[in-house]
Amino acid sequence: MDVVVPDLGDFADVEIIEILVKPGDDVAAEQGLITLETEKATMDVPSPSAGRVGELKVKVGDRVSKGDLILSLTTDGAGTAPDARAVDDRTVRQPKTPRSTGDTTVEQPKAVRAGETDVAETMPSEAKPAGEAVPSAPAAEAK
Repeated sequence: MDVVVPDLGDFADVEIIEILVKPGDDVAAEQGLITLETEKATMDVPSPSAGRVGELKVKVGDRVSKGDLILSLTTDGAGTAPDARAVDDRTVRQPKTPRSTGDTTVEQPKAVRAGETDVAETMPSEAKPAGEAVPSAPAAEAK
C-alpha cells in the first residue's frame, strides 16, 4: 500500500522537518510517520493503517503537497503492530454507574455582608463588636 500526503487544507509545498519511522518499523494505525511544517503549524502525517514500513520515498527537507507519495506500507497482517486505538492496560475506563448513591450536593458558604446580620451571630464569643474596639497605642503628639 502506498501512503500519500493527505489533504493539508490551503497548504501546498510543505516542508518535511522530521521522519518518525524507518524501513522495517512496525507501525500502528494513526501513528505519526512524518512531521510537516507550514508557516502556521507543525503536523504529523498518520499511518492510514497498521503495517510494516517498506521503502521511504521522502527525506527531511523535501517539500510535499496533497497526494505526494511518502512511503510504502505492507499491511498483510504478518508482523504488524496492533492498532494504536486498541485498548491497553493503561486505558482509564469510566464507571458504568455512579459510585455514590447518596446526595453529592456541596453546600456553599453563605455570604455575609456588613449590616445584614447580628454581629453576635458571626463573631466568636471572645471578640468585641465594632463599637467596643480595644484601645490602640496613643498617637504620637505633634510638635
